[in-house]
Formats: sequence, C-alpha cells, structure tokens
Amino acid sequence: MSETKKTNIILFSGDYDKAMAAYIIANGAAAYDHEVTIFHTFWGLNALRKDGHVNVKKNFLEKMFGKMMPRGADKMGLSKMNYAGFGPKMIKNVMKKHNAMPLPDLIEMAQEQDVNLVACTMTMDLLGLHKDELLEEIEYAGVAAYLGEAEDGQVNLFI
Repeated sequence: MSETKKTNIILFSGDYDKAMAAYIIANGAAAYDHEVTIFHTFWGLNALRKDGHVNVKKNFLEKMFGKMMPRGADKMGLSKMNYAGFGPKMIKNVMKKHNAMPLPDLIEMAQEQDVNLVACTMTMDLLGLHKDELLEEIEYAGVAAYLGEAEDGQVNLFI
C-alpha cells in the first residue's frame, strides 16, 4: 500500500507568471494523486481576491492597500516585462494562441481537484483583507498550520 504524497507550496509572489507556475505545479501534483496545499501569503493573496469591489468596512490604510493591490488573479502583473500593463495583455494573447489556460481557470481547476487553497490570516490582518473579499471555498490559517502540513510534505516549494 502506497502512502499519499504531499506537495506544499507557499505562494508569496503577486506576479501573474509566478502564480501561474504555482498553480500549474499544484494541478500537476494533484493529477498524480498528491495531496496539495497552496499557502497564499503577502502578495500571493491577490490570486485569491474576487475580481469585483466588495463593500466592507475598512480604515484609511486598509482602503489604500485595497486600491493598490490587484483585484483578482486576472489583474496581476508580470514579474518581468510588465511594460506599464501591456506585458500581461501580450502574454495572455500568446497563451490564448497556444491554448494555455489562464490563471483564473487554473485556480478553478485546482479547486475542482481539491487542492487546499489557504489564505494566511496574519497577512490578511496586515493588509486589511476580509474573508468577503476572497474566493469561496478556501481555508484560513496561520503559519503554524502551514508548518504542520510542510513537515509531512515530500515536495515543499516557495514561489
């Protein structure tokens, strides 16, 4: 009898291309029957943000963070060659021509494959993000919960 393999990914980056890599790896691991967790922290939380405005009560600083960060995975910039927002449009066009899945679809696929999407509660507090602003069917946890998962993992990645 084989033991279930665990893959754990910390998604720290808020870059579209790096988040895509994390989700491609997560979906691939899930397809190979790995138990997969993506722990979203700091700018990686933007991948879990809903793409529309959510009316929640925030203080001034929280409102500023909310305005500066992209709403939703599809609005994230590239790590290189962003070109004032033209880079993401170009790469999405190339991806479409090659039938590559865009990041929002990769996130949806991960949810369908029961990839455990976790939002870091400490970072949510720091950045003033509320649960209502994030996708449905995700989990919320702190560093201790991630470390518990990572301790048993065969694959641990920081992206």
